[in-house]
Amino acid sequence: MTKTQRVGLILGVIGFIIPILLDFQGLSLAGHFAMSIFLLAAVFWMFETIPIYSTSILVIFSQILLLSTEGIIDYSGLAGYEPQSYTQFIGTLANPIIILFLGGFVLADASVKYDFDKNLTRILLAPFGNRTSTIMLGLMAVTAVLSAFMSNTATTAMMITVIIPIIAKMESGDPARIGIALCIPFAANIGGIATPIGTPPNAVVIAALNQQGLTVAFGSWMMYALPLAVIMLLVAWQVLLRLHPPATNQVSLDLDTKLQTSGHAILLYFTFGTTVLLWVTEGIHGIKSSIVALFPVVVLTLSSAFSKQDIRKLPWEVLWLIAGGIALGISMENTGLASWLVGGIAWGDLSSIMVLVVFGAVTLIMSNFLSNTVTASLLIPLALTLVTSGALEGTFGMLLVGLVIALSASFAMILPISTPPNAIAESTGVLKTKHMLLSGTIIGIIGLVLVLLLSVFYWPNII
Repeated sequence: MTKTQRVGLILGVIGFIIPILLDFQGLSLAGHFAMSIFLLAAVFWMFETIPIYSTSILVIFSQILLLSTEGIIDYSGLAGYEPQSYTQFIGTLANPIIILFLGGFVLADASVKYDFDKNLTRILLAPFGNRTSTIMLGLMAVTAVLSAFMSNTATTAMMITVIIPIIAKMESGDPARIGIALCIPFAANIGGIATPIGTPPNAVVIAALNQQGLTVAFGSWMMYALPLAVIMLLVAWQVLLRLHPPATNQVSLDLDTKLQTSGHAILLYFTFGTTVLLWVTEGIHGIKSSIVALFPVVVLTLSSAFSKQDIRKLPWEVLWLIAGGIALGISMENTGLASWLVGGIAWGDLSSIMVLVVFGAVTLIMSNFLSNTVTASLLIPLALTLVTSGALEGTFGMLLVGLVIALSASFAMILPISTPPNAIAESTGVLKTKHMLLSGTIIGIIGLVLVLLLSVFYWPNII
């Protein structure tokens, strides 16, 4: 255990004990236990005392132990909390958002298995020619498209292998080498906002909205976020070009496409296309996106196109992480902890737009130093409680604040630790932290401003 992890362990234990020893006026006994779990999770997530998915598992176990009817605390005769079955917490592993991500993971991993991702990259890059600036745009567009349906981390890892030979063909002193190395993680982060399955913070926010009775369709989310993704992709491209202008005008690319033609590969192409089509047309046929997500799981596993070994390789830790965030939100809401925390701040003195500004800015800052998913998990219960307390307007306010938090989290990319794609890009050896800090700060601030502008001028007109 490192020194940082030991510090995190000590602070986490202290944070867990404090609400148990102290009496916070107006907070129920269950709320005190929920605060203990919240502080423990927040510290462990910040310091990565244990793997972040392990913290999520610990959150769920602690909730079962301290807040469920099967736990060790007898809440009969105590006001302020009505405990429910342990299934309320452990059931988050079967939340529709978890199933949606599971379907996305199966599609993504199957695409890698049959080289569909690499061939799709070559096909999509072909129209961008050999100019350095347009190649950068092409790389960003392809990365964004892939990361909208695949893990941002997996997309970046694959695209890094694409850019390494491109960088090798450029002169060693060409500033565009830095721009091309940065364009991949930035595009992956931006592309992830476009769909509900693009990045875990989207899932955390959508799940929290579902708990409030507000269902966000796959196509509806794309209508809210896709225009922002496109604009920010162009913004990031221009920022990188200006900070790292190309000295080499042209770079030759090998774009030979060799699609596999085996039965399993063809089945994957059909399944991929059908699933995406059903997702984006949810508003027409009415089939929930989480139900559609079962289609690739069923088809690819029944046909053995996706084997037992492939299933074992799925990123199950991400599903645990999301489930822990959902469970944390449930306990904070049901025990009254979220309302109690929000009630201590004079939100009534702030206008609706200032509330959104505060949550957007806090999300952006926290996400640069914490996992984006962790940040969304910590903030969304508090934000939704604000809506129910009247600081924002009803269902409309819930969706607005949810979008602001989810999207702002994805624009945090100033450090290698801010997001896994950044760390992967730094491993190329082309980048230094100062390059990421400058361009990431500019893009993050522009992204936050655009999110707030959309919350005022665009989303209210289409919700």
